[in-house]
Amino acid sequence: MLNTMESMKQLYRIGLGPSSSHTMAPMHAAEDFLARTPDAASYRVVLYGSLAATGRGHYTDRAIESVLGKTGKPVEILWKPDIFLRKHPNAMTFSSLDQGGSPLCSWNVYSTGGGALRDDESWGRADRVYELDSMDSILEWCRRKGAMLWEYAADQEGEELFSYLKQVWEAMRASVKAGLEHEGVLPGELRLPRKAAQYYARTQYLSGSIGRRSRIYAYALAVSEENAGGGQVVTAPTCGASGVLPAVLYYLQETHRISQQRIIRSLAAAGIVGNIVKHRASISGAEVGCQGEIGTACAMASAAAAHLMGGSNYQIEYAAEMGLEHHLGLTCDPVYGLVQIPCIERNAMAAARALNHMAFSLLSDGRHFISFDDVVSVMKETGEAIPSLYRETSMGGLAALERKTDSL
Repeated sequence: MLNTMESMKQLYRIGLGPSSSHTMAPMHAAEDFLARTPDAASYRVVLYGSLAATGRGHYTDRAIESVLGKTGKPVEILWKPDIFLRKHPNAMTFSSLDQGGSPLCSWNVYSTGGGALRDDESWGRADRVYELDSMDSILEWCRRKGAMLWEYAADQEGEELFSYLKQVWEAMRASVKAGLEHEGVLPGELRLPRKAAQYYARTQYLSGSIGRRSRIYAYALAVSEENAGGGQVVTAPTCGASGVLPAVLYYLQETHRISQQRIIRSLAAAGIVGNIVKHRASISGAEVGCQGEIGTACAMASAAAAHLMGGSNYQIEYAAEMGLEHHLGLTCDPVYGLVQIPCIERNAMAAARALNHMAFSLLSDGRHFISFDDVVSVMKETGEAIPSLYRETSMGGLAALERKTDSL
């Protein structure tokens, strides 16, 4: 397939948590609809499928009301968790109403993951930037050019991409630092306390490699807790998985005194990995489960780490392959629909795994049996086979424990 992948700017989005698909995208959709229908007397928004099933825990209604409600006009939100529109499980219908409550116009729009939106008109169309869309073809391009993976991104998007990635890295660093400072209880029924500040403080009293390595947990928790609290994060590739890549990069820069320029280049290498998954499979938990979110984030972080530690393109690809392979089948089952349990802890574990994948790949020559492209295909197939109970509906898995607990 040619001319298929979008700009990396569509993968790395700077915005507010807790969910790129359930908070960030609906807010942007509301902004778009308001601009189209400023003269409406009132508004109605119908949320379908996964967007309705976990929308309250993800603050979807608050995100929409923060935009449409500022007009002072009535906003009605209807929840239809049992109805799935054909194109995507995260679907919304925005309607503008006249004084008598009759519809003036309606708009179907889909939150396709990572903060991206598609409507019926734009479905299947996008601003394509990259000529190649598979890891194998990109590796072959790099072989012929004698180039690294990040250089393919530079070739396709131009040097202005790196100005944007500098902003991305600054936002990522800011989210780590903010999360290490904030304490207290996260919003929602779980009343989950923030842990990043405590974890970081405790690492200062651990000696040797154990103390240094344990900081990766604190950094991942910091970003994930910022996201869960509605703070600013970067989708990498989603808000729910936003703690993995920043934690790994922050840790490696701190530990090995890596320059900002090399960090930014590693973001480009990681972005190629994330873009391939986004295009050839999905990064939407509602579509393929958490393997598409945390799995992709771990693959991106593993690739970035391998790049920073001097890996060849083939070792980088191997690290990314392990990052996704070892999360195959991972369900998306947030308790109470909140991006907290198991999401926050998964970010910390995936960040630590990424360092392991990096080390393992660098011990090899990069040759291995299953390619990254193969794993992406299997992840997509696996995601489609996972019952909807385990794809961000909070109806099965760990999320089902809330009903058992509430009944006690």
